[in-house]
Amino acid sequence: MAQFEPVDTSDVSTVPEARSVPLSDAVDPLVLAIDIGSGSTRCCLYDGYGRPVKKRTVKADHLFTEAADGTAEIDADQVTDEVSAVITGVVADLAPGAVAGVVMDTFASSLVCVDAEGDALTPCFTYADSRSAAHLAALREKLDESAVHQRIGARLHTSYHPPRLLWLRDTMPEVVAKTAKYVSLGEYIYAKLAGIEGAATSTMAWAGILNRHTLELDEELLAAVGVTKDQFAPIVDPDQPIRDVSSEVAERWPALAGAAWFPAIPDGYASNIGVGADTPSVAALSAATSGAIRVIVPGTPEVLPPGLWAYSVSRDQSIVGGALNDVGRVMAWLQATLAPVTPEDVHDALTAAPRAETPLVLPFFTGERATGWAGNARAVFTGVSSSTTALDLWRGAAEGVALSYARVFEQLVVANPQLKRVIASGGVTGDVPGLMQIVAQAIGFPVQVVDVKRVTMRGAAVLAASVLHPGQPPALIPPTELTEPSADQQPYYADLLARFTAVYDGVIAR
Repeated sequence: MAQFEPVDTSDVSTVPEARSVPLSDAVDPLVLAIDIGSGSTRCCLYDGYGRPVKKRTVKADHLFTEAADGTAEIDADQVTDEVSAVITGVVADLAPGAVAGVVMDTFASSLVCVDAEGDALTPCFTYADSRSAAHLAALREKLDESAVHQRIGARLHTSYHPPRLLWLRDTMPEVVAKTAKYVSLGEYIYAKLAGIEGAATSTMAWAGILNRHTLELDEELLAAVGVTKDQFAPIVDPDQPIRDVSSEVAERWPALAGAAWFPAIPDGYASNIGVGADTPSVAALSAATSGAIRVIVPGTPEVLPPGLWAYSVSRDQSIVGGALNDVGRVMAWLQATLAPVTPEDVHDALTAAPRAETPLVLPFFTGERATGWAGNARAVFTGVSSSTTALDLWRGAAEGVALSYARVFEQLVVANPQLKRVIASGGVTGDVPGLMQIVAQAIGFPVQVVDVKRVTMRGAAVLAASVLHPGQPPALIPPTELTEPSADQQPYYADLLARFTAVYDGVIAR
């Protein structure tokens, strides 16, 4: 593969904007990026600046299998077939060896049991699968959760591996007996398509089993759930792509001959890079079906606030933040449940001055993650009267979502006082733009919504390109207007946060 010399980045005027380009204008090294989300598998070709190449994007839709008992899974072989198909579509007619790197991001966390031949014994259990709730409770009784949180950087929760591994041992002993390895969805796909073994540091951290101080799998936690270190893949940092791949790759996809394969990373890590939030001074706020606020910092915080997580993403960086289960899901529920309201009316309601009679809403429709980790929490509406309108409920719910972000942000600033900017992205920022105005007021900090498509997949591509061509900066994200908090609204939101906390303590945390 060609070697790329570092370039001088002092003159940013030569760096293009992050817009799609025809293949004829694409700059080496070309990167094939794959994004596996909750609703689809996407693949796109990017150039060395992290710009998508026109007419080189392919998508395959899918859905989790869900059930009332907490099931949320997907067939790992189905997704593998999807990845194979989208790769084929994107690289069609490219010259042999044209692609320098392959990179993937996936939803986090995920777990597949495989046998000695590497075949799946189970579906892929997703982050949303909560069937291990009883085992989570038992684990919390058995272990010092605060100590685990400080070592691992994650609380004990059904979205992570430990309770799920206990659940598997108790409910599927015959499967566990045949299991040679426990792998993430990305690992499984790479093994099947390219004969690769290796798990990204961030993938292991997002699984809730990596000690953030030693960067090794936590032996005490593994022992508590009955698994051993050798049942997991070797840990690989993001600047250590794998080049020893199956010869079948070049035979099947000549364009990938000689390409470096970067172990799959979690979507949250990729999203931060994709919006340019890759330094301690910039936090990424995502607003999709769920949401999060995250910041990448050197090392790892010595002491982690109780409401946050800290996932190691490499030997010298961590991503710190908190996640919300319900953001876009709240908006979808409002639209489907309440009397029809127009987007224009919603926007007017969300951008109007706050009103004391607005209902107070705790928007936990599918449980809470940060900051209280109350998995069984449900939504609470207070202050609703006969005069309350549908738009009042919209406003109250939007304020509740914004306060949920604020509770995370309050702890994030403690963990990382260097924070200076918040960059927002995700479908909700475009569908319900008024929400970000309320978020800015609630966190008391300027928020800037970026105008870049598919930021998660872009982030994975930018990460790979930065390794393949050190020193070449990514394409510039077009500037957008800042949403500034208003000083005269701060007393309202301070009082609202106090009332939110009082209801939370009385109803959710009791």
